[in-house]
Amino acid sequence: MRDAVSEDGVAEHAAERLSRRLRAASVESLALGAGGLAFVAVCVIAFFVFAGHNLSISGAGSVGQFAAIACCAVTLVVYGGGRVATWSIPWYSRPKEHRSRIGAVVEVFDSIAIAVAHAVVVLLLWTVLSDVLARSFQDAQVFAIPATLLVGTAAAVTGYYVFLAAANMNPLLLSAVLAVFLVVGALTSMLTASNPHWWKQNLSVLGIADDWSSATFNVTVIVGGILVTAIARYATDSGADRRPSRGELQVRTALIVVGAMLACVGLFPVNRFFLLHNTAATGMAVVFCALAVGIRWAMPHLPRAFYVLGWVFIGVIVLVTLFFAVGYYNLTAVELVAAVLIFSWIIVFLRVSVAAGADREPTI
Repeated sequence: MRDAVSEDGVAEHAAERLSRRLRAASVESLALGAGGLAFVAVCVIAFFVFAGHNLSISGAGSVGQFAAIACCAVTLVVYGGGRVATWSIPWYSRPKEHRSRIGAVVEVFDSIAIAVAHAVVVLLLWTVLSDVLARSFQDAQVFAIPATLLVGTAAAVTGYYVFLAAANMNPLLLSAVLAVFLVVGALTSMLTASNPHWWKQNLSVLGIADDWSSATFNVTVIVGGILVTAIARYATDSGADRRPSRGELQVRTALIVVGAMLACVGLFPVNRFFLLHNTAATGMAVVFCALAVGIRWAMPHLPRAFYVLGWVFIGVIVLVTLFFAVGYYNLTAVELVAAVLIFSWIIVFLRVSVAAGADREPTI
């Protein structure tokens, strides 16, 4: 009898592995199809736009600018297609814990935010890459046909990888998306700031001008806040077998508040909404400190090292604040250190909570 049960378990495990392989191969096929469609669509549009023109590599009206904008649009469309595949295709769709209308709306909202984050990263990366190539091939011109093929290839590569990211989106991948998005957005804003000495004041100065740099900073902060609210759900999702505990709901609420306040930092520039901006920024830090302290009791199943990490981060934030109070650091240094530590803690929390949740699942 025991041997029969064992054989059934082995057969079930083998069938599951085969199903996963077939699923992965099918997703790869769909991703290649998405890349191919992106190549054709962008090439057709670029053919008419570039016809009869020699183009520069970067700058206004350049191949790089067209590629960045086209790939940004491709990202939004393809990411949506990848998510629809996980929801509606029978052989690929995964069991969902949230089938209520509210849960479906929240999931769609989260997917839109993650799609925008991917689109911004793609836009900035292709823009930066074209600028690097322009510096490598100074004063070079690109003919219409090669330019068309280049932007089509860029769209194909973007479509392929974005579809895979959408179809395989999970908490660990989301943590990487948040990290890359914040780093790319912040660095782009700093490098393109109209005031090269912005750092002598504070980080918020990056978002007060009417230029590309300020728009990048504010969009990064707003979308980053929305991503934090998505992380709040991913990191405290108990699965289909049980409801979230009271502590998990408290942690989720705190993270949502942190994300909302972060978004408000970008929505209300400091030069026009001084009180709202500073209240949101200060409140975010206060809620984070309360969360880092209280999570020990709200989610006691997490590793002890993670609780210690939270206390260490709080101690560092307090230390740099004291350095600012005595005039050793300026405000920008304090804000940078606090921002890096807060987002690092959130990313680590997402990964740790997922790992701890997997350890709690019953095994056969």
